Amino acid sequence: MSEAAVVANGLVKRFGSFTAVDHLSFGIPRGEIFGFLGPNGSGKSTTIRMLCGLLLPTEGDALVGGMSVSRQPERVREQIGYMSQQFSLYPDLTVGENLEFYGGVYGVTRRRFEERSDALLTRLNLAAERDRPAAELSTGVRQRLALACALVHQPPILFLDEPTSGVDPGARRSFFELIGDLAHAGVTTLVTTHVMDEAEHCNRLLLIHEGRRVAEGPPAALKAMVPGTLLQVRAEPPMRAVEVLGALPEVLEVSLFGTALHAAVGDGVGDPAGLLADRLRSAGVTVGEIEPVTPTLEHAFLALASGSREVGE
Repeated sequence: MSEAAVVANGLVKRFGSFTAVDHLSFGIPRGEIFGFLGPNGSGKSTTIRMLCGLLLPTEGDALVGGMSVSRQPERVREQIGYMSQQFSLYPDLTVGENLEFYGGVYGVTRRRFEERSDALLTRLNLAAERDRPAAELSTGVRQRLALACALVHQPPILFLDEPTSGVDPGARRSFFELIGDLAHAGVTTLVTTHVMDEAEHCNRLLLIHEGRRVAEGPPAALKAMVPGTLLQVRAEPPMRAVEVLGALPEVLEVSLFGTALHAAVGDGVGDPAGLLADRLRSAGVTVGEIEPVTPTLEHAFLALASGSREVGE
């Protein structure tokens, strides 16, 4: 690993008797796009708030740019840009005024602010909205404004918590193009998401579930961790097919996937497609096409989160 921008060591956050984050450890090299992938409520936002110095860990610590989030939270906040899930800017201020306010908070000089604001407004397609109050903006435009405010001081480390929530696919693609450009310029980005196709843009992913680490690695490596053979099955009636396949000891996982079923068959079965077809027909299910498919990150998360062991790179 190259020089780390972020290092977490055994982070724990408890709220009363509830453990939101359970002994998370990981490192993020400088210039990497690192993704937290997990369902809502898995501890992603709580972790990112600890890394921003906004929440103190119950146990453990993390270094962000070499600064301790427990002992030096103010120093941490000086070198990061943070974009939260919820729109946290000022609705009565215009786009330009919000940018100017955050530039002042971060101590950006007037000359430097004018250069940065013009560049950000152009790059994020906000120039035409400069004089509009933030309250009048659509969700997607508000998210672009929040990102501009997080970048106005050119932070070396960027934390983005569900940055494309409520954003259309085109704007989502633009977000990740910009994040890629920032990574090439050396900016380290941690992004939380529960959207699987967004996670494909990350160099590495940490899969978390119920506050605990499930697996870590590049997207391709995580997909390769899916056990067995994954098959797409077309059958009628589909719910009966799910019931039949779910009862087979050779089938590790089965679920509806659009108009078809996806079934993971364990290793050691010589003809997994033939096995499924025979069992379905024996149960009176009409069988159509059965073919192997490449696992997605969704398959990887479901397979790995359901297991009892932690998986590393």
